[in-house]
Amino acid sequence: MPEYLKVEVYIPEEYVPPLRSALDREGFLREGHYACVMALMNVTGTWMPLEGASPYDGEIGKLSAAPEIKAEFRCRTEDRPEVERIIRMVHPYEVPVINFIPLAE
Repeated sequence: MPEYLKVEVYIPEEYVPPLRSALDREGFLREGHYACVMALMNVTGTWMPLEGASPYDGEIGKLSAAPEIKAEFRCRTEDRPEVERIIRMVHPYEVPVINFIPLAE
């Protein structure tokens, strides 16, 4: 099992500061003598809520598009459950997209 995972999260821009703070407070964004280590990219997300959804934004049956931030950072594989818990606690979406990608040793 790899020691580190790359974490990718798609999130509205206004939620980046609270997410960064929550993750860094627990030490998950520390690299050596640096804190808050995270890469941010502007992206456009698309989605169409289906019947039964409770969307943060958009309407049932209508295609939506909006600017989002793709936040990337790395975490230890052993920290994945707690990192995911923090992301889900801060993230406003009913179903957030969170990717955990194993990094080569």
